[in-house]
Amino acid sequence: MILAQTLSTDSQMMADSLSLMEPGKPSIGLLDLLIKGGYMMIPLYILFVIAVFIFVERLITLRKAAKSPKHLMDQIKILVQSGKVDQAKFLCQGESTPVASMIAKGLERIGSPLKNIEVSIENVGKIEIYKLEKNLGILATVAGAAPMIGFLGTVTGMIQAFIAVAQEEGMVSPKLLSTGIYEAMITTAAGLVVGIIAYLGYNYLVSQVSKLVHSMEYTSVEFIDLLQDK
Repeated sequence: MILAQTLSTDSQMMADSLSLMEPGKPSIGLLDLLIKGGYMMIPLYILFVIAVFIFVERLITLRKAAKSPKHLMDQIKILVQSGKVDQAKFLCQGESTPVASMIAKGLERIGSPLKNIEVSIENVGKIEIYKLEKNLGILATVAGAAPMIGFLGTVTGMIQAFIAVAQEEGMVSPKLLSTGIYEAMITTAAGLVVGIIAYLGYNYLVSQVSKLVHSMEYTSVEFIDLLQDK
């Protein structure tokens, strides 16, 4: 009797496997998988949208900040050496970039001790760096939180699957168990995808900020040297 039940179960499992391998059997699309991930997919959707929005917004901002004309400092140097400080200020005011803001603050402090000018430029630089790094912390949080939410969704999904199995009477259908497991694993995959995207985006933006900070430091040193030679 037991042998007959075992053979029957094995035959059913083989039949299910063969049916999945049939050429005409419709495959599950990506959208269907995302929908079957359960309610824990909702925060992952939200985190994905937040990550994409922050990345695009910061990328546009950083590219605008890096568009300072290459010859801006050369023009400032000529105007300052010619005594045309007001024209140099006007030139900086026409550029909405961190470098132009730092130079403009230095031009406003001409006549003060060199140390005070340097401190003023550094203070403006700190403010501009803070603006450049805006929302990067949120992107880093998304990169860390998304995988954990995915794992949490998998755990809760597995619990629900085993509860459904425990409530079944008689032989447990392998299809029921496998369906619950793959639906639970969807959240893990989605969480990892969102986390990886956010992590890569965060590191790319940090590298761009570092390049801008280096450019700002180089320009401030060049401006201080200009005032020393004046």
